Amino acid sequence: MAASVLILTPSFCRAGLLSDTGKSAITSQTDPLKTGAGFGDTVSIGSIITAVIMGFMALLGIIFIILIILAGWKYMNARGDEQKTKESLDQIRHAVIGLIIIIAAYAITYFVFTVLPWGGTGGPGGSP
Repeated sequence: MAASVLILTPSFCRAGLLSDTGKSAITSQTDPLKTGAGFGDTVSIGSIITAVIMGFMALLGIIFIILIILAGWKYMNARGDEQKTKESLDQIRHAVIGLIIIIAAYAITYFVFTVLPWGGTGGPGGSP
């Protein structure tokens, strides 16, 4: 354990003392990642929030599909049991209602940030 700490310590100490060449080498490696992630040359807080919201929406879409598949599987395997059939149909109904709420929230957010003249500036008193 002590030997591994002694071996790794010089690399940690040296990491904080990068020259301009070292910094440009790191930048040359991270720039393609920023471009591939959709951030381009400038990274603003708005672009980061947009990326997080879009990722969250994709995750919610996947969750919706999984819920529908599981409820459909439960419905198909109910074998005439009215209680199981009712539970699975309720689960499908709740998943669809959740999807409608998510789409409505996204539509409202999109409307506020793109269509309204003060969208994204912090209020009506902000600059256009």
